[in-house]
Amino acid sequence: MYRHLAETWQKIYKEKAGDLTQRAIGWRKEQAIVRLEKPTKLHRARSLGYKAKQGFIVVRVRVGRGGRVRIRPRAGRRPKHLGVVKIKRAISSQKIAENRAARKYPNLKVLGSYLLYEDGKHRWYEVIMVDPAHPVVKSDVNLRRALG
Repeated sequence: MYRHLAETWQKIYKEKAGDLTQRAIGWRKEQAIVRLEKPTKLHRARSLGYKAKQGFIVVRVRVGRGGRVRIRPRAGRRPKHLGVVKIKRAISSQKIAENRAARKYPNLKVLGSYLLYEDGKHRWYEVIMVDPAHPVVKSDVNLRRALG
């Protein structure tokens, strides 16, 4: 079943389905970090360890695209040595999304994340998080091993 879900999502991305772009229009109007009831891509969430039980939280995070913006220096120097353009971030936008979600929910641990959609200005990631103090999570032996 999950293989068929993955194939369906691949078709949606290749055909650039209008349904997904309509969703993204709605996502642009929302907050940067939004808690969801269930994951959008179930097959991907399950591969990262998501289970439909208490203690699991799914968060959609919006991250801006593009290079790192540096302030243009005031003092005089030739344009080549301004050091403003061609500056890349040291960490990926996916890690930035995970860090922002972890900062918003400090009592939860990040299991993993995956790319949902990207346009010219933003990337959206879904971050799977777990509450290690929840009784359901504490009773799950496999989860306790994964969380450490």
